[in-house]
Parts: sequence; structure tokens; C-alpha cells
Amino acid sequence: MRVLHVDSARGWRGGQNQVLLTARGMAARGHDVTLVCQSRGALAGRARAAGLDVRETPFGGDLAPGAVVALRAALREIRPEVVQLHDPHAVAAGLLACRLAGRPPAVATRRVDFALRGALSRWKYAACGRVVAVSEAIAGVLRRDGVPPDRLRVVYEGVPDRPPRPGGRDALRELGISGEAPVVGNVAALTGHKDHATLLAAAARVLARRPETRFVIVGEGELEPSLAAQARALGLEGRCVFAGFRNDLDRLVPAFTVFCLSSHMEGLGTSLLDAMSFAVPIVATAAGGIPEAVSDGITGRLVPPRDPDALATALVEALESPERRAAWGAAGRRRFEERFTADRMVETTLAVYRELR
Repeated sequence: MRVLHVDSARGWRGGQNQVLLTARGMAARGHDVTLVCQSRGALAGRARAAGLDVRETPFGGDLAPGAVVALRAALREIRPEVVQLHDPHAVAAGLLACRLAGRPPAVATRRVDFALRGALSRWKYAACGRVVAVSEAIAGVLRRDGVPPDRLRVVYEGVPDRPPRPGGRDALRELGISGEAPVVGNVAALTGHKDHATLLAAAARVLARRPETRFVIVGEGELEPSLAAQARALGLEGRCVFAGFRNDLDRLVPAFTVFCLSSHMEGLGTSLLDAMSFAVPIVATAAGGIPEAVSDGITGRLVPPRDPDALATALVEALESPERRAAWGAAGRRRFEERFTADRMVETTLAVYRELR
């Protein structure tokens, strides 16, 4: 098939990694893949390095004229059989460009469990030939917001199955964590719905009972100054490290004793899938699509969102029981193999495409 992928984001987060994994997986299967993405964005450089055909476009809002014109030209030149639109701005601009170019119905992807806001948002998703939700939780939100159920498909996000890179403890030492201290790790953008504030409050409670524990928060975002201030106010300096953006997660995540995700809203959470692929036990909130990856007491522990006491109790339970951690990690690895590999994601997405041919 000739496939055109469209993503408008400038930065690099889990969604852009999913776009790249999908496009690369399809190209590896012999499909003719082109990616249209934000000019000078992080995705463009990584996609070119992966050998993909990349067209850079200046996106800027839902219906930026420059993006619509560029997409219409790309559609007429490439004549794709399928167009996949990976984020809200891409859906608006891409859908209009498809209509103007007379191309086939688009496939939209929805990765967050936020409600659709406003008539334009509801219309643009409902107007697509298929809407891919990356969890059942997101599909439920879309149904409630008026997307026709017969157009909805759930395709779980996936991550590559790869061995851990060596040197995890060296990476922790580089962050100032010495010896064999147990480490609770988190990988998430520092934004409101990831709710690091609850994680920090829980960390203070954990350290009161397990003072040898260290916390590592990987990611960047607009809340970093306020979260750092909260950590200082809680007396977490030296015991909670803000590690920023990292390119070595395949080395760092396997070194975590426990992986923790504290979101109060979450579409699915690809960082969870990375942890599961490395058999790292998980403590997380039962928000959005997280329970579709983490089964309480089987592949990890789930607690209510925005409850630092419950989160701290679950973390202490994990830290105090090596046997429980090992069982959760092994079960998480099996769940990853069954449901959350990148190969499975690519094949399931291609099956959605075939419905429109």
C-alpha cells in the first residue's frame, strides 16, 4: 500500500515515537510510506535517520492554511491509498486536505482520554473513515462524544521487543544514586495530567518508612520548576532526581526497582509498556487505559488517582517484597508479549487500513 502518515508535533514524546514505530514497521513490510511532519521538529530528523521519506510542513493550529495547502499537494503527488492522521491538528488539516484533493477517507488516531472539546473537534473525528483509539478507555470517551461506533477501532500502542542495554547501575550512579539503593522510576512529560505532584507527596511518605529509597523522574515540561520547588519543600533533595530528557531509557528503565506512573488521566502510557517489556514491576494509578495494561495484583499494583497515601502504601509493598516484584515483572512481560509489541500494533493498524480499501 501507499501510506501517508501526518503528525504536527514539534517536540518528542510518546506519540511521536509511536508514529515513527508505525511508519518504520510498515516500510519494513514493503509498503510505500511517506511522513509529513512539523518543519524542524524532532520527528523529522529521527524519521530521516530511519530512512523514511519525510516532507516537512509548518503546522500551526487546526486549520493552518500552509499545512492544508502542503498536504493537498502531497496527496495529489503521492496518491496514497491510506492517510493516517496522528494528532488533533493533523486530523483537522489532513481531513480538509483529503476533501480538497479528493483522496480516500482518512484514519485518525486518538492517544489521549480527554473529552473532545467543541463542535469542530467532534466533527473532525466523526468525519474520518476510521478512528483508531489506543485503548478501550479512549474508545469509550469517543463514543460518548459522538464518534460513530462502527468507525471506531482499538489498536493498542506497542514498543519494540529488545534486550536491556547494559550499564543501568552506571546510569543511576551518573545521576548521583550510589550503591544498591532501591529506585522508584517514573518516565513522563512534566505536565498536569501526569500528576507528578501526587508522586512527590507519596515519595515523602515512602521515605519516612524506607529512607534508603531513591526516586528518579525522567522527562521535561512546563511544570518542572514548580515540581522541583515541591520536592524541596518536602525535603526530597538528594533523594529525588529530576533527570530531564534521556536518550538511554533502554539502559535506565531496566535498572529501576519499581516503575511508577501517577497520572490522573492517561490514554495508555507507552512508558508503562517499556517497563513491562523489561519485566520491571509496576505501581500505577487506575486512570484511563492503564488498567488495560496493569492488572492489580497480577502485573503490578493499581491505586486510585490523586491518592498519595494509597500510592505510597503500594510502593512500600513492592519495595518490601522481592518475590512479589519478580512475579509482577514476569506477568507484565507476558502481557507485553501478548498485547503490546510494536509488531502487533503495526499489523493491527494495517488490518484497519484494509477495511477502507
